[in-house]
Amino acid sequence: MYEYVYYTNKELDFPLSSNILVTNSYKEIEDEDFIVSNSKDIHAQQIAFEIDYYINHSKDSIAKKIKNIEKLYDISASRFDLSKEMLYSQDVANKVLLVCSDDEKKEFLKKSLPDEFDLFHVPAKIIKKISGHIGNLTVSVDDDGKDIEIHVDQIVWFDALQIALNQSGTQDPNESSIDDVLANLRENINFYEYKKYTIYDKTICQYDGRREEICSKCEDVCPTVAITKDDASKTLSFSQIDCKGCGGCISVCPSGALEYAPSGRDSIFEMAKFFKGHIPLILPEIMEIDSLDVPLKENVLPFVIDGEKFLHEGTLLTLLQESGSQVVFYTSILSKGTKDSISILNQIYQKKYGVDAVLLASTKEELALALKKASIVEGSRFTFNEDDGRKRELFAIRLSHIVGSEDLGEVKTGEHVHYGQVKVNEANCTLCLVCVGSCNVDALQADASDNTLRINPSLCTSCGYCEVSCPESDCLSIERDVIKLQPAWFKESILAQDKLFACVECGVDFATVKSVEKIASILGPKFAHDPVKEKSLYCCTDCKPKIMMQNFYDKNKGAAHAGQ
Repeated sequence: MYEYVYYTNKELDFPLSSNILVTNSYKEIEDEDFIVSNSKDIHAQQIAFEIDYYINHSKDSIAKKIKNIEKLYDISASRFDLSKEMLYSQDVANKVLLVCSDDEKKEFLKKSLPDEFDLFHVPAKIIKKISGHIGNLTVSVDDDGKDIEIHVDQIVWFDALQIALNQSGTQDPNESSIDDVLANLRENINFYEYKKYTIYDKTICQYDGRREEICSKCEDVCPTVAITKDDASKTLSFSQIDCKGCGGCISVCPSGALEYAPSGRDSIFEMAKFFKGHIPLILPEIMEIDSLDVPLKENVLPFVIDGEKFLHEGTLLTLLQESGSQVVFYTSILSKGTKDSISILNQIYQKKYGVDAVLLASTKEELALALKKASIVEGSRFTFNEDDGRKRELFAIRLSHIVGSEDLGEVKTGEHVHYGQVKVNEANCTLCLVCVGSCNVDALQADASDNTLRINPSLCTSCGYCEVSCPESDCLSIERDVIKLQPAWFKESILAQDKLFACVECGVDFATVKSVEKIASILGPKFAHDPVKEKSLYCCTDCKPKIMMQNFYDKNKGAAHAGQ
């Protein structure tokens, strides 16, 4: 039973691995299922267009081609095996809203079948609001001053405004053609299939459940209503049916709370291993690799990705170090997060190796130049087991390998990807540990063995929640948007330390010296007239009520004797 199939109408100039079924007859295999195929004409879980691109354009020797083609199949199979995306379906009826002029309506009806759709027609100027998603859309319109709701399954809008594109279910014939739109409308009716593109871990989210809004970058960059936030409850909601799968939210998520389901961190790691000793050429699916006609010099392997915007500094550094090479990224769309990530990595690689890490190209001409320039980076290869690691932890381990024992200075991070270093004015810190409780990425830690507050700068997302949570004045601050390429950056360091204060009544340690002294400095003057109250400031929670009750009892007893 073959998992890989290569379908071709012409003879290959060389043989493929015995693991790959080569056929030029579709009928012979039409009832079989494969994991990976090079052609969409063959039913397979993964269609790897990069295989034909590599065969037709690579300058590798035949021996290398045979090995590398099998690698490309293995990479695609790994993507399938490790994908966490799930398929869902939505019922869609034939109610269609047509938003256009009368002439455009006539043109649309001329190409559609009679009574094919339950059709509504309105001009764009009367539309006020659209909500819902494909199969369940509600359109509010102004009908001579009266608000009317139209319930439809799909919308066809000529020169569609953004209000129509925020949710799924709208198509613009001027972006393709009426024929294409009609084909899509028909395909969607009865059974619309969509994927789950995002996985969310709210335990490390920098927005969820926080008293103040520190981060909502994912919602900011989402081009649709796939991610929405509730500022009252501080919660995020995800509508997978409205998600376009671009991955822009993944690249700006500071903590790694969002993961790209089709190709998550573990998937990228496993696929990156196959690029050892090769130059990776990243090709988003939107770049239409099947029509790309740019030659590949020796040792270049294409790496096709689903979404165009989900790669971040962690996944890019994984590919860089597992390959031991520069990476070429061919894309016409660059997300805010990925752009900042590439800037960070290029700064790091320039300081360490004297070259850029990622070579960007947005045109075929730029791609040809980037491929010519790209090369293996001597001494840059590094691998370790990434299992179950968080985004910042994995990046820190990889970056610390680059730094080693050197001091490479510092790099500046960008507008959308933040790193930073917490600083504490130790004289004002009482070790109340509110900052530790506010940090959900474990950058801040308390060590009971020596009564210290500690920081691991490499894990800090510079979110600032510790800063707004600190109850002390002039105590905690953050040096933002910097990564220091020094060994100390990757180790815990002490921000503040104190001794424990022993209860004056029972001798048990119950607080830090500074916290007790601070409370005493505030309340001491108010309690100066009462020695017992003043003493209670230096007692633990068990002894404090005891001495107060005893004092109350002694006073009442004394008063009773005096009255006899």
